[in-house]
Amino acid sequence: MAPAMDRIRPFQYIKTMKPKAETPQNPANPYDLDKLAFTWGEMLSMSGELMREMAEKAKTNPVGEAPIDPFNLRGAMTALLDRMLQQPEKLTEAQFALWRNYLTLWDSTLTKMTGGEAKDVIETDPGDRRFKAEEWHKDAMFGFIRQSYLLTAKWLQQLVEQNSGGLDPKAAKKLQFFTRQFVDALSPTNFAMTNPEVLKTTLETGGQNLVKGMRNLLEDLRRGHIAMTNENAFKLGENIATTKGHVVFRNRMMELIHYTPAGSTTYETPLLVVAPWINKYYILDLRPDNSFVKWCVDQGHSVFMVSWANPDATMRNVGFEDYMKEGILAALDAIEKQTGAKSANVVGYCIGGTLLSMTLAWLKAKKQDARIKSATFLTTLIDFENAGDLKLFVDEEQIEALKAKMSKQGFLDAETMKITFSMLRANDLIWSFVVNNYLLGREPFPFDLLYWNSDSTNLPAKMHEYYLRHMYLNNDLAKPCKISLGGAKLDLGAITTPAFFLSTKDDHIAPWKATYAGAQIFAGPVHFTLAASGHIAGVVNHPANNKYNYWSYDKMPKKPDAWLEKAKQSHGSWWPHWQQWLEDFAGKKVKAVDPAKGPLKPLSPAPGVYVKVKA
Repeated sequence: MAPAMDRIRPFQYIKTMKPKAETPQNPANPYDLDKLAFTWGEMLSMSGELMREMAEKAKTNPVGEAPIDPFNLRGAMTALLDRMLQQPEKLTEAQFALWRNYLTLWDSTLTKMTGGEAKDVIETDPGDRRFKAEEWHKDAMFGFIRQSYLLTAKWLQQLVEQNSGGLDPKAAKKLQFFTRQFVDALSPTNFAMTNPEVLKTTLETGGQNLVKGMRNLLEDLRRGHIAMTNENAFKLGENIATTKGHVVFRNRMMELIHYTPAGSTTYETPLLVVAPWINKYYILDLRPDNSFVKWCVDQGHSVFMVSWANPDATMRNVGFEDYMKEGILAALDAIEKQTGAKSANVVGYCIGGTLLSMTLAWLKAKKQDARIKSATFLTTLIDFENAGDLKLFVDEEQIEALKAKMSKQGFLDAETMKITFSMLRANDLIWSFVVNNYLLGREPFPFDLLYWNSDSTNLPAKMHEYYLRHMYLNNDLAKPCKISLGGAKLDLGAITTPAFFLSTKDDHIAPWKATYAGAQIFAGPVHFTLAASGHIAGVVNHPANNKYNYWSYDKMPKKPDAWLEKAKQSHGSWWPHWQQWLEDFAGKKVKAVDPAKGPLKPLSPAPGVYVKVKA
């Protein structure tokens, strides 16, 4: 064991590490600090490139154009500090509590350094993947770093939470959220000198991981975002979004894909899937072994998919009415021409489901609701009262700032939206890639889901401002006749179309209790099902994987917790459960329509043209 004093100095500690066995790929002892093969010339050259690239970025994004307080935190922070100063005894007590924990930790660390056994002062959450390397738990020095960080992070978060009770609830939640962002950013895993895995890799590679990491950073700056996966490993229509079919209709808003039937017959009622236009449709068609689209085709459905256009400045005035009329309604018209069916079963995912609810209310007001036989909502918000952490980004000041930004380019750029979603899970979607790409100098692993996540879309200015103001801020969609669309006042409480709601237990975008509140608005029969996992993995769960469970219960008590108490838990995917429900509305089997030979002329093979347009 290394001497105790050496154990609390990283550079002295790593001298004691045993080198790997000598191999052709590892010919010499890589752990001699004096012989680390840093290529300083290359590092300095790349540093100059980084500075030039950052200077170019600054020209296109001038500091003066950005709001000084982009998240409108200043007022809430001032109120919090005032509250803390009014109760100095509580602040002092909290500081002493933290100091006592530090002393206990130091005593525990000294015991471990001298060969003794001591329990951790604070346990690491088993789900926290930042501290998975064994050095964080077996080495006294890194154990001290880990625990001191966790103690401080917990102390700071509790301090903010305990002193924000008298603030406006929205302001209090905002402060607590951004405090979490702050402590996540300061994790010792995010810095080379306090991350044992980075230190070990630096010694093994002679510093080449840092050279490669700097090169990755430079490439990401030019790309405009952190690379989450090898973006060259996937090609649409070849190894992702591969289900066969044809685009049979196209307008400025969307392409309609008709997938090739699995057999000679299909259910007589077609199935229309309305994907979200925040990201692209092929989340439901990643690979054959996890494709919701292919699975539906294999069950005997005649499946159609809406693939939305990626907006540019020409679509600045596009709103929800355009998405409804030139999206869902136009798709229903095209499906009728293609199949002869006067009604369809419709699936809406996320904001696609929100649009579906608006369309159902519009059809009801126009006495045309028979056009949709059943409606399925996947992780869909309708009642936005408790819409989760995304609401923290929505207040009047932030909407006005976004409006000013969008007025110049006509849309909200994809990168802004992607960063917002990434902040909801910063450790998984930001900091893990900072460590992997820049500190460890590794290439991101080829992963279809992260490729899709990086393939973002712009959002039209008019639509996005309306969405934030009337749904997230004012929750108007949940209120009868507060929203007008296409000449009709929307009353979701008048909808009698049978509906299936699928929510996910760990959803950070559409919290399940909020989606449950939306499901209670409808007047018709509603079946609510809750799947395990989150907004994506809980939905894309092929029955062959049997990875997650789901809960179901036919009745809808007022409180979601009461529903969960009564719900039956079942093993495996929710897809067969939904198929069983859908069969009541699918009709008999009829002769299948081949999209290559149907009444509508095929315009291009699936996945079409619009999905390939990059933001």
